[in-house]
Amino acid sequence: MKRLLAFCFFALAFVLDASAVLKEKDLEQTLGILRTELKQYNNELDRRSSVRRDRTKRLIQQLMSTMKRADQNALMLYSQQQDNVFDLTYACHEATQQYRDFHRQQLPFTSFLEKTESEIARYDSLVNHLQGIPTRMMTNYGAKNRDSCLVLARSIRNKLEDNASTLRRNIYLYNKAENRLSELNEYAHKRYTDIQQNIFINGGDSYPTLLKNIGRRWQQVSDNLRKKYSFNANANSQWSPQWIFGMFLGIIFYVIVAIILNLLFFKFLLPSRIKTEEFRKKRLCIIMATTTITFAIIQGLVINNSSQNFLIMASNLLVEYSWLLAVILISLLLRVKGDQIKSAFRIYAPLIAIGFIVIGCRIILIPNELVNLTLPPVLLLSALWQWSVIRRHNQNIPRSDIFYTYVSLIVFVASVICSMAGYTLFAVQLIIWWIMQLTCILTITCISRYLEIYAKRKRLTVKPITKTWAYYLIEKVIIPVMGVHSIMLSVYWAAKVFNLTDMCMRIFMYNVIDLENLKVSIAKLTMVVTTWFIFRYISKTILSFLRMHYEISDPSTAASKEVMGRNVIQVLVWGMWLMFSLSLLNISLAWLLAISGGLSTGIGFASKDIIENIYYGASLMAGRIKVGDWIDVDGTMGKVVSISYTSTVVESILGEVITFQNAQLFTKNYKNLTRNHGYVLAVVPFGVAYGANLKEVTNMIEEAVNSMHHQYLDPEKQAKVVVSEMADSSVNFKLTVWTEAPKRSVVVSDMLKCIYNTLNEHNISIPFPQRDIHIIQNPQ
Repeated sequence: MKRLLAFCFFALAFVLDASAVLKEKDLEQTLGILRTELKQYNNELDRRSSVRRDRTKRLIQQLMSTMKRADQNALMLYSQQQDNVFDLTYACHEATQQYRDFHRQQLPFTSFLEKTESEIARYDSLVNHLQGIPTRMMTNYGAKNRDSCLVLARSIRNKLEDNASTLRRNIYLYNKAENRLSELNEYAHKRYTDIQQNIFINGGDSYPTLLKNIGRRWQQVSDNLRKKYSFNANANSQWSPQWIFGMFLGIIFYVIVAIILNLLFFKFLLPSRIKTEEFRKKRLCIIMATTTITFAIIQGLVINNSSQNFLIMASNLLVEYSWLLAVILISLLLRVKGDQIKSAFRIYAPLIAIGFIVIGCRIILIPNELVNLTLPPVLLLSALWQWSVIRRHNQNIPRSDIFYTYVSLIVFVASVICSMAGYTLFAVQLIIWWIMQLTCILTITCISRYLEIYAKRKRLTVKPITKTWAYYLIEKVIIPVMGVHSIMLSVYWAAKVFNLTDMCMRIFMYNVIDLENLKVSIAKLTMVVTTWFIFRYISKTILSFLRMHYEISDPSTAASKEVMGRNVIQVLVWGMWLMFSLSLLNISLAWLLAISGGLSTGIGFASKDIIENIYYGASLMAGRIKVGDWIDVDGTMGKVVSISYTSTVVESILGEVITFQNAQLFTKNYKNLTRNHGYVLAVVPFGVAYGANLKEVTNMIEEAVNSMHHQYLDPEKQAKVVVSEMADSSVNFKLTVWTEAPKRSVVVSDMLKCIYNTLNEHNISIPFPQRDIHIIQNPQ
């Protein structure tokens, strides 16, 4: 790959235009400058010529190596029998993978050649024109420069022609390799189609039919095993039984080494403070998890330091299996208590065991006949084992794991039914899918659980958004997106067992709904859901930053501004998400406009009141009232709880929650009792008997009220007493005080008490209406 990129840069630099000349003082000076430029470019081509030859030689060698590998894959693919599915899928995968890698590294030889030929034509024109310039029109210096330019232009033209010839040869070799790989790729896809038919549609003989002819079937299996795994055959092959047997011995050796290393670490190097009672209960599971990780690291080193194809393929599969086992164990360590750890591990043991069996079959490329004979009873035993551990251990595990155990049992039963019906390979796909899906679920659970512990320790839920945006990004976006993509990922991994990833990607990209103005596929739906989580996070994060800004700048208007900001941000963010989703699903805007045009008239009439409410809502939120204001609407006083674009919610002083349409609120001429300074004028009437000193009464009441320092009164405005009337029984006064609007009733009550006590203390009578009744007696 590096060589091809280097050649690409070299070729691109080689065909760059030489420096040009512009209009100078006269022809002689122009020829002199052109001579200098051509000489520099000609020297540059000479310096590059040796490098170009070496790069071209290496490129040809690489193309020859590619064709040799294509021939090797062709021999491997054309020699495979249809019944050996594992062998056949491996051969098909190697062929299709080489074709994809070749196209991924393809160089634009054609564009290089076109540019080189364009340069050749340009220098042809330059040579012809230089030849046509008469020397008698110039001085000796000009004629000499003209001749030098002519020689240099011809030299450059010849070098460019050599480069074009090299490019044509490279194009020929490249097209030859591409044609060979293309034929091999097409044949591999045909075989893939046959494999898919056998796995998902045709199947094979049912298991009862196989048992009826068990003698003949077993003999056929024995013959195939003897041919495939005989120690006398394929002695020099990288896939010989010696390598397979040695690989399994290596697995045992690496497992022992990993166990010893972890036992030594936990015994001698682990700090004593970590060895708590809970640690001792989980010790076995912890050692198993760390051993699995150590084994995976060892297998990764084997992959990096091995050139043996069988070991690379086997080690890759073992690393994936180790990841599965490590995820299960780590998830249990994070979620399950020490008293539950053994039961929790046992409920996953059947899946772990059947996963290793399937991976082992894939590693040794086991023949179909043996799979069809042995796998159905193995799956049946696994289903019974799963049922047994459910009955014995489900009372001692978390609720989520109980759900997983029953799903595992259902998958086992379904795979048993499929294998008994003759769809053994489909049963394998089903088991592998659930193992991978469970792995993804437990991986996400591990991350979520650790994130929950971290947030609780750091108290992130009570911190401002400036310190928690990254936490919410992981919690609200990354984890849900991982959950969405885990379904596709687990299906992809299951297909990878049979190297059916190309088919899997075609299914994901296939348009389930394929209309002119609507195209829906699994991949597109996944992207729509993914972007929904992303845009939701963007909306909430922006609103949190706005809320913090409003509360810092002006806490009194923060709530109202937040409502307006929320509506604006949501319209913008979700509008962008909607446009992106429509574009992703190929929904034509012209189609939407055509539909909306027919409905616009009806929608306009129907939404007249809604638009009116939105207009008045924007007017209210612009500053007329804000959340927390006390308003009076038709004699009903209450506190504004929320304001939206359509309605305003008021909690009355009596505890009732009243919702007013914004247009209705404007027509009722509401009163904002706290808009200016938050105080309203309360008038308290009282009366004294005739004959009292009015000035004395006025002074004593004002002094008594103003000296109270009442918490609900405006401290900047004094109470005033005025004479209002001379009534039938008394001289009436009015006490005026400025009080907080919601506390007006309390203040009036306190003022009446103060007036009553003050008048009594000064022996000023408070008259009440009296009537004299005269009884006239009848003389009779």
